Amino acid sequence: MEKRRTVVVSALQFSCTDDVSTNVATAERLVRAAHKQGANIILIQELFEGYYFCQAQREDYIQRAKPHKDHPTILRMQKLAKELGVVIPVSFFEEANNAHYNSIAIIDADGTDLGIYRKSHIPDGPGYEEKFYFNPGDTGFKVFKTKFAKIGVAICWDQWFPEAARSMVLQGAEILFYPTAIGTEPHDANIDSRDHWKRVMQGHAGANLVPLVASNRIGKEIIETEHGKSEITFYGNSFIAGPNGEIVSIADDKEEAVLIAQFDLDKIKSTRHSWGVFRDRRPDLYKALLTLDGTNPVQ
Repeated sequence: MEKRRTVVVSALQFSCTDDVSTNVATAERLVRAAHKQGANIILIQELFEGYYFCQAQREDYIQRAKPHKDHPTILRMQKLAKELGVVIPVSFFEEANNAHYNSIAIIDADGTDLGIYRKSHIPDGPGYEEKFYFNPGDTGFKVFKTKFAKIGVAICWDQWFPEAARSMVLQGAEILFYPTAIGTEPHDANIDSRDHWKRVMQGHAGANLVPLVASNRIGKEIIETEHGKSEITFYGNSFIAGPNGEIVSIADDKEEAVLIAQFDLDKIKSTRHSWGVFRDRRPDLYKALLTLDGTNPVQ
């Protein structure tokens, strides 16, 4: 009897300090914990090397960017991935000549760097002023063939866009991964996006019939801005959803966590094909998606 393709995925959740070595050590400790629980692909949260600095528009924070090549955190995670035989997407602030990106390097289970994805959708609002730091990503949505599965990886604000999820699954992604940094809104304490955030991604999983893994940070981070202090309390709630959009594992809003879930990729593939949503798609009717206003195609 043919062996079925199963994979164990993990989402990590922790509170960041503003010290790179401390945060990378925490990430490594939790990666090892996930590996001990059988994880094959382990997702670390967005920009985990330090505080989420995008609360402020500060020139000195741009100096946190480093080139992809010989990036010290990526090199360390390559060594760790090879030692444990696991896949690790590694989020980092990338410098590329005079451009800067919110990027993620995908490290395969033998330590190979499979390449990077650069965040496509860049938010700009109080407390999340990413357009000051990051160019819009130019890689397009990508799928990475790892030892355990073909995976699609996008970043935080990308997770609100169904087009991104669908694009990755159309290219063969069997699991979607979203490293994240999201919490309270500094300008309005009455806004709570936590449940909305989860439901949107659960919809991506269910609409595309693939598992989905989301990793978010926890803790309060206070940043000195040009207008005084700004603070965000990150709400965690990292989760793993199954291919029907159901949550199969979830963290709370305060505690460090290592989430684990196992999926039978062959069974999911069979269900996805028989359900018919990819068979019955009508790309010829979706031309409005190539416009901003529903009328004029973007050149």
